[in-house]
Amino acid sequence: MAVVGGAVIAAGLVLSGCSGSGGDGGSGGGKGGEGSESTAAEGAMLGQVPMAEVSEMSGAMGMWVTKKNFVKNELKKIVGYSPDGAKAQWQIPLGGETCWASPEPTKDGLIAVVFKNGKDDTPVCTEIGVVDLNKGTMRWHKQSRKDGTARMFDEVVIGGGTVAASGTGESAGWTVDGKPLWQSAYGKKCEEQGYAGSDDKLIAVRNCGELKHPRLDLQTVDSKTRAVKSSYKLPAGTQYAHVMSTDPLVVAVDNGHAQGGSGASEILSIDDSAPRGRLLGRIGTSGGKHGKYDIDCPATNVPGCSQFAVSKKSGTLFLPTNDPADGSSEAKNDIVAFSLKTGKQTGTVEGTDAGRLFPVGTDENGQVSVYQEGDDLSEKGGAVWRIDPASYKKTKVLQIPDASSKAETRFEMDRRVLFAGERLYIGADHVTEPSTVYKEKQPLAMVFGPKK
Repeated sequence: MAVVGGAVIAAGLVLSGCSGSGGDGGSGGGKGGEGSESTAAEGAMLGQVPMAEVSEMSGAMGMWVTKKNFVKNELKKIVGYSPDGAKAQWQIPLGGETCWASPEPTKDGLIAVVFKNGKDDTPVCTEIGVVDLNKGTMRWHKQSRKDGTARMFDEVVIGGGTVAASGTGESAGWTVDGKPLWQSAYGKKCEEQGYAGSDDKLIAVRNCGELKHPRLDLQTVDSKTRAVKSSYKLPAGTQYAHVMSTDPLVVAVDNGHAQGGSGASEILSIDDSAPRGRLLGRIGTSGGKHGKYDIDCPATNVPGCSQFAVSKKSGTLFLPTNDPADGSSEAKNDIVAFSLKTGKQTGTVEGTDAGRLFPVGTDENGQVSVYQEGDDLSEKGGAVWRIDPASYKKTKVLQIPDASSKAETRFEMDRRVLFAGERLYIGADHVTEPSTVYKEKQPLAMVFGPKK
């Protein structure tokens, strides 16, 4: 989460018109050209994760890539596959379906998950677990209890070495080794809406107002004690906040009128180096029928935005537009770059008429990975591009085979996308019942890579 916009697409991550910056300053900046396609590797489907048979939709949120494995959360279990997705190598039973999983693993390969207690007559989200993706083991599994009753949680993250779970007005924290750190309860003056985390930071969103009249504070906190290190009062009228990146600190705020279901009425870049946080730049998202930018943030959760990328090295935020910036363009949409120091637009990457573009992350050099959607109607496979954050030039690096276009596009409504090790991973966050429209069974996840 520190520097990557995943994709759920849930990311994943629609608006019309993107002329101008969307921020407080003018459009400015450079413009990338058509880009190069000559270096693209011919792709092939390397492997796929089968969809379990269910009678109703069940949670399976979570997809990660390590040096050893491609890991997918499935129905009541987490499974580690070979990097190409062709062979299962280990699995961890959960006992109940998944409610939430931390989007990014720590540098040590740890993720946290909230799942249901399958032993109850009416299973609810009470179980917290920490999984070591490198070893393929559950490090620990606990409940947070109050007056003999297990607490329910909506989300969980790992930040600064602390596992932080939050629910309606409640939260609990543990060390990554399972030692309890805190419990808070409904009724405090300032209640946690949730947390976002990275290896070095834990960010809290706290409501210090009333339920119908929230007053949200964005706080960088000590991960062990929750003591406030830096605090920034979010704009009046903000109902929900979604942390897109912890370092640099970027947050999407929702005043209840976010267009297109994006969960973002504007995006703020915050300097949290001092006790009193300072606004660096703001990017407005309104405009047209659906808004300007096709990002996707969850309705109420603090982490979980997708279809964006933050390049820490260049201090740039990359957002996909809903429509091309130039009304005469044949492109499906464009990618727009913003300076996190000012909020001003610094460049535009022209899209392609072959499919819509969505950022899905950055690499260690700050290069932005972009997924181009496939097209079922024309039976054309998608692709992966890289954007140079300095020149805004895009280069195609992987072309998905046309034969996979139908299966690829069926992920559009429930999707998480990763690009790592020159492989493209597309997976669903839910196990679904068999389709009554398609004859072919839909996989839970697919892996594409260079054709051998």
